[in-house]
Amino acid sequence: MKVKTGLGLDSHRFVADDSERSLVLGGLVFQDAPALHGNSDADVILHALTDAISGITGKTVIGTVADRMCRDGITDSKEYLKVALADLGDWQISHVSIALECLRPKIDPKVPALRESIAGLLGVATDDVCITATTGEGLTDCGRGLGIHASALVTATANS
Repeated sequence: MKVKTGLGLDSHRFVADDSERSLVLGGLVFQDAPALHGNSDADVILHALTDAISGITGKTVIGTVADRMCRDGITDSKEYLKVALADLGDWQISHVSIALECLRPKIDPKVPALRESIAGLLGVATDDVCITATTGEGLTDCGRGLGIHASALVTATANS
């Protein structure tokens, strides 16, 4: 059996004004923090996951491909993730670990729903998705409440 690991990172600032947009994390909408600024829905979790999968396949999605999709009106990050998943071929995701840095919203109460959402999007068991969060003691802009940073580590296996 072959094993690969991919790492993905993403950060977005919160919108500065009263936006009609909602905060989207892990494919879910939350109302207890402002939306994140971006040309898509700015879902930092799904962007980091998409990049981590690209780290396995070697085919970048976040960047030129996602930018083109945005220009075509596709701003749902679940669609970018689908493109990356289609590139996996014979590789099967076996584990996902996500670390968030933010002051708001409070992540711990959201972890069960986020794990279920991400597991469903990836086609893995909920037990194969781990999510942790920190404020980083306020050392970065995300830890001070100006945005959210996500890191994702994806492990995939394939039969030789």
